[in-house]
Amino acid sequence: MTDIAIRVENLGKMYRIGTEDRRPATFWQAARQLAASPFAYLQRITRPPTEAETLWALKDVSFEVQRGEVVGIIGRNGAGKSTLLKILSRITEPTHGHAQIHGRVGSLLEVGTGFHPELTGRENIYLNGAILGMKRVEIDRKFDEIVAFAEIERFLDTPVKRYSSGMYVRLAFAVAAHLEPEILLVDEVLAVGDVAFQKKCLGKMQDVAKEGRTVIFVSHNMGAVSQLCERAILLDSGTVKSIGDVDKVISEHINLFEQSNGHIVFRGDTSATTKGKISFCALTLEDQSGRIRSRFFVGESLVIRARINSKCTLDDLQASFIIRSGRGIGIYHCMTRDANINIQVRPGEWDIIAEIKDLRLYPGQYWIADLWIADYSGATLDLQREGGRFEVVEGGPLVKRRLANHAAIIYEVPHWSVESAK
Repeated sequence: MTDIAIRVENLGKMYRIGTEDRRPATFWQAARQLAASPFAYLQRITRPPTEAETLWALKDVSFEVQRGEVVGIIGRNGAGKSTLLKILSRITEPTHGHAQIHGRVGSLLEVGTGFHPELTGRENIYLNGAILGMKRVEIDRKFDEIVAFAEIERFLDTPVKRYSSGMYVRLAFAVAAHLEPEILLVDEVLAVGDVAFQKKCLGKMQDVAKEGRTVIFVSHNMGAVSQLCERAILLDSGTVKSIGDVDKVISEHINLFEQSNGHIVFRGDTSATTKGKISFCALTLEDQSGRIRSRFFVGESLVIRARINSKCTLDDLQASFIIRSGRGIGIYHCMTRDANINIQVRPGEWDIIAEIKDLRLYPGQYWIADLWIADYSGATLDLQREGGRFEVVEGGPLVKRRLANHAAIIYEVPHWSVESAK
């Protein structure tokens, strides 16, 4: 048996964009168009698309994954990660190239993939297991473990259309992970669910890897990728930018952020969740005097200016962001709610400004992540997973000694005293 679980060679996937489908939807529509203008009709349906009408979601992607290996696939939104997993799952066909899969594949590409909303949780376990190629006796053997992991005992006989998104993803992950696929493809499962469930998911994927099965893990959570994977693949604009040690690839991923001297303009395809009412359009990092910078000394003030574009009048909004280390570990999670601030906007562009005084981070690379804005109920209006990168350098008003890069995370000077022991 070969030691290669997945072999991808010169894989490419092209989509038509920006134009309506030139082919008629029905036979009678085609007949009417042909009768009205036969030459124009034939030209319209046979003309190859122009470069402006096409998008290469993947282009000449090649890599190999060994059996039993856990590999992370990272990159900004629109890089081609989900398209790659859909090809590996045989959901969509590549435009050129091929992918060889050696083993049974279980995939969790989005919440509730393969679930029927009218069926109960119990029925969907058997349906999903059958789709994955499992026999009923195999599903029976794992059934209790799946239910216990998903924590849905009370709702097992309730139609899944009444499940919350958290219940949906818990059950979907439990089915995919427990029905013993030889290759497990997971796309952003940690984007939904609480912290306890995320830890369970990571633990289960680690158990799957220890059993000699292969895991392909797509996530924007660099901390989870670093914890779970030893090797990573970085995709950018549909091409492979880097393959290798996970920490090295994560560092290259952070350096790919579109920025210029502390300023980043968000592209339209970087938004993870937008409902059209309001969206982030730019992020600027400044010092206390308003100068745009990407390097700060320990103890300086860091001003984060997030520009939003609102299409309507909105009240009682809330916003937040996370500062992460170069390895994706969350350090600061800052929310307007903590400061009792409600955001009110009218149509137009507005700046949401957060100032962190006395920046107490050790020298090293950091980045702003998960820029989030929501309505009063907490429903997400826009979420930018990837923000700007900045560097904290040695020196500054608070430092009395040399600080080595990443010797720690937080630089704090407590009140020291010496008392006589009694």
